[in-house]
Amino acid sequence: MPLFYQHNIDQHTHLAIWRIEENAEFFLAKVPLKKEVKHPYKMLQHLAGRFVLTQLFDDFPLEEIEIADTRKPFLPDEKYHFSISHCGNYAAAIASSTKRVGVDVEFISPRLESIAHKFLHASEAAYMENWRYLEEMHLQLTTVMWSAKEAVYKWYGKGGVDFKEHMQLNGIPIYKNDDFIDLPFQFSKEKPRQLEVQGRIFDPLVLSWVVSEP
Repeated sequence: MPLFYQHNIDQHTHLAIWRIEENAEFFLAKVPLKKEVKHPYKMLQHLAGRFVLTQLFDDFPLEEIEIADTRKPFLPDEKYHFSISHCGNYAAAIASSTKRVGVDVEFISPRLESIAHKFLHASEAAYMENWRYLEEMHLQLTTVMWSAKEAVYKWYGKGGVDFKEHMQLNGIPIYKNDDFIDLPFQFSKEKPRQLEVQGRIFDPLVLSWVVSEP
């Protein structure tokens, strides 16, 4: 089974990444396809992301998922809060019965360094310059910053968020055990909130997630 990564954050909140090696028929036997997805690979990612939810909680009611105007999937009764992300042949999902959550998975790519000015606040860009002399570290951290903000965006779920102004690093990222990173963020859309975003660096992926009280 291509379960690439699994992390039980607590008894109510679980996270996993699936490496997609199966065809669509494998997932269609287990996942209801409620919306039309024309592109075959996009459909495969769509199905795999939802399939991961059933690996987190075996009673996850896939058939009850609805899509908000902001394109965020949700359960009307909020039995679980959840978030899904796709990247190439990887699908990540996080779900919790008690907390608000967001997740994002990204390939580590120099492309993000070329567009960093679009999502990094001036204070964040200044911090990133401290790592410019370590090329690999700078690339990883740039990817982590983008992924962290994507995770926060999905956590919020209402759209209308400025990545530079509404979500900003509010402290120094702390590396733990080489591949885990704690990122303190302030989210200032509506009322300010402090968020602790978690990141993990794989090869060739970056995974970020956020968990908070509702």
